[in-house]
Amino acid sequence: MNKKIIKKILILIASVISTIIALKLAVFYMPFLIAFALYLLIEPAIKFFMKKFKLKRKTSSILILIVAISGLVGLIVWGVATIVSEASNLLKNLNEYINIVYEFIQAQSAKVDFTRIQVSEELKTIFDNSTQDILVKISNAIKEFFSGVLTKLTSIPTMAFYTVITIMALYFISTDKIYMIDQLEHHLPQNWVKNIYKHVKGIASSLGAYLKAEAILVAISFIISLVGLILYSLIGFNIKYPLLVAICIGFVDALPILGSGTVMVPWSIIEACKGDIHLGVAILVLWLIMTIVRQIIEPRIVGGQIGIHPIFTIIAMYTGVKFCGLGGLFVGPIVLIILRNVFENTIDKGFVKSIVE
Repeated sequence: MNKKIIKKILILIASVISTIIALKLAVFYMPFLIAFALYLLIEPAIKFFMKKFKLKRKTSSILILIVAISGLVGLIVWGVATIVSEASNLLKNLNEYINIVYEFIQAQSAKVDFTRIQVSEELKTIFDNSTQDILVKISNAIKEFFSGVLTKLTSIPTMAFYTVITIMALYFISTDKIYMIDQLEHHLPQNWVKNIYKHVKGIASSLGAYLKAEAILVAISFIISLVGLILYSLIGFNIKYPLLVAICIGFVDALPILGSGTVMVPWSIIEACKGDIHLGVAILVLWLIMTIVRQIIEPRIVGGQIGIHPIFTIIAMYTGVKFCGLGGLFVGPIVLIILRNVFENTIDKGFVKSIVE
């Protein structure tokens, strides 16, 4: 009995460690992961051309790759140029924005009658100093982040290297899919291949479908927010960095539990408090449009739930942040979904109960 318990605990520990190592390797080999993700997107088009025009896989793959890469390169060039421009302007004016926020906090603080709530001048001074320190730290963090982004984006040799590797990997994955599968079956034991196929199929059906659906939803939110913010900017609203803001909204929208409202609702309230009520209402309207579109589309794209309660997702996010930093917000839930799939039968029976009994 003790040996069985120890064995199952060791399997659990090994699974957690293996999953974390796999995610670390995925980050390390990011160009190949991007290539595989792009391959999954263009594979239906490749099969369609093969069937419709009686083409060989290699010919069909090359035709689709030319179209896909042309569009992708165009988007990358526009995106990088816009991000560099907006990030540079933001860094130049960041101190001004921080001062505006600090003055806004000071103005709101001045409206509060501290004598009624019996707050001493010392505490008020501590509050003012703490606020200033927090804003300085936020400013430094933003400067460090965008400086790093600009350094990477403007490093042309590095970007070119990663782009070429990604394109080459995408080409070989698309054209030599059958060969790669044959090689995997040839070099690995038969029972390994069966187990790998079983788990990969299960994880792909849950994690893969979930991530694909979430990516589509985030892309829709990003596009709606970007188009809306650009239109607002064109008609005269004070929106200087539409692409950066849209990326921020998409990033927050990608996080489990949280959503675009985490950014847009406070932003709307701040703009209204500053006196720009029209912009505040406009941001709120844009958020409502995004929410309505998401509520309509989400049930059709996300076929079912992953079977994990939000409290466990929050725990996974917290654990991921403690172990992996900010990236853990994504890593934690992904690890949880993978483990949920691998140990599905054990969890359904009762995890501890199934081990002990």
